[in-house]
Amino acid sequence: MGLFRLVTGLPGPSGFGSASTGEQVTDGMDASHLTVVITGGASGIGAETARVFALRGAHVIIAARNMEAADDVKQLILQTTPLARVDVLKLDLSSLKSVRAFADQFLAMDLPLNILINNAGVMFCPFQLSEDGIELQFATNHLGHFLLTNLLLERMKSTAKETGIEGRIVNLSSIAHLLHRYEEVIRFDRLNDKDTYSDKKAYGQSKLANILHANELSRRLQEEGANITVNSIHPGLIMTNLMRHSFLQMWLLKLFTYVFWKTVPQGAATTCYVALHPSLKGVTGKYFIDCNEEMPSYWAKDETLAKKLWDLSEKLAQSTK
Repeated sequence: MGLFRLVTGLPGPSGFGSASTGEQVTDGMDASHLTVVITGGASGIGAETARVFALRGAHVIIAARNMEAADDVKQLILQTTPLARVDVLKLDLSSLKSVRAFADQFLAMDLPLNILINNAGVMFCPFQLSEDGIELQFATNHLGHFLLTNLLLERMKSTAKETGIEGRIVNLSSIAHLLHRYEEVIRFDRLNDKDTYSDKKAYGQSKLANILHANELSRRLQEEGANITVNSIHPGLIMTNLMRHSFLQMWLLKLFTYVFWKTVPQGAATTCYVALHPSLKGVTGKYFIDCNEEMPSYWAKDETLAKKLWDLSEKLAQSTK
């Protein structure tokens, strides 16, 4: 990702760049035959992603912790797209009980599932444990999405098989996986170590886990020949509610680095591009920034680390049943 291209918004090989918006990268596309689940669709780039998919005709399922905010997003979408198909379901990713309840509710609706966008997250939180006793950023950003994806995967496989339409899973990661790292990379044996906890390193760890999860799932699906791709993205620097734990710090950062920041519509572009654009048919296990494929960190490409993380995630998810 060249700094010149990032600052100027000049398009990359895909024809899009940092200045592109979700509407622009999906211009002319018909998604009326698709059903998409978007976690964290009640605010920020999740809400904008939901709006763009609804605009393109998709059946949008907004999965959100704050149901009032999610309903507000639904009403705003309907004001501009009266025929939009939007449903709102409760999902708290920090609670594996809530993840299972959401999956049960969605599957009971007997809908197809073409696209899963693992968008929701928390950022730079003070040390907290989830209700399942797991460090909150790891629990919310990675483990909740890991379990959710596993619970919805068979529905995605059957939808892809029955319709012949490629399924797509998009994990929202962050460039923070390059910038903030514990010495152990993933703290397999010290996830809940309060004494050495760092809010930024814990966030970077969870965002690295998003990429490792996508890569390992991509490898497994390719092995079994499933018609589903899995990719991860960095949406860019956007001032949203995600930064509520570090608002002043981020505001000061933005003051001095404003040329690198995006609007919310621009922040949703890479998600929409990777989830919907026909040029990415069959592309899987990749990492995207500004709607173009980029190279993630060395650790993000480590297959042994990805498999070890998968095993830990399965163990943690099963221990909370």
